[in-house]
Amino acid sequence: MTPRNKELNEKVKDERREQILSNSLRLFAKKGLAATKITDISKATGISQGLLYHYYKSKDEIFIELLREGYNKMIEAALGLESLPLTPLEKIKMAIEKLLQGFEENKDTAYYYLLINQASIFEAIPDEAKEIVKSRSLLHEVITRIITAGQKDGTFKNYDPKDMAVVFWTSLNGLAIYNAIQGEDFKPPDANILIGIFIED
Repeated sequence: MTPRNKELNEKVKDERREQILSNSLRLFAKKGLAATKITDISKATGISQGLLYHYYKSKDEIFIELLREGYNKMIEAALGLESLPLTPLEKIKMAIEKLLQGFEENKDTAYYYLLINQASIFEAIPDEAKEIVKSRSLLHEVITRIITAGQKDGTFKNYDPKDMAVVFWTSLNGLAIYNAIQGEDFKPPDANILIGIFIED
């Protein structure tokens, strides 16, 4: 195989792997891991089950990769946000606005939230997925620290910062569910509604 053919072959493999992950994400988000069959993924992707098994050994392996990818993106974004030279209020505003924009522009954003919620709730998931879910606390810790800093500078309301972080994440999780239900008709609410929950009058 020439270097060029090898390069093209790798490109096709990468594209097919992305198709498998994208279709699996939507299926898992809508049906759950238990109800999704490998035949569903094969049919949605337009490839045979035999070819699918060349990429992934099982649907559990696909689920774990998606879950890890979703968490890594969210943790990277949260830590990146925290490190920016912005005020706590500017950070919370940016987080809410970017997430709402993500929900509107890329349906997969909401599906990742749904996948992560399922993994956090359901017992019938692989042990490796359960280990990934444990890192969820880091996301809450980052937002808690930002809110605590905002309380110190007098910007945010003086409720328990951990409780406020819970409100932050559950509000966004709820919007992710609403997004999935509404489909193409989804329009995000004004970011200022959410931002107003945190700001001191």
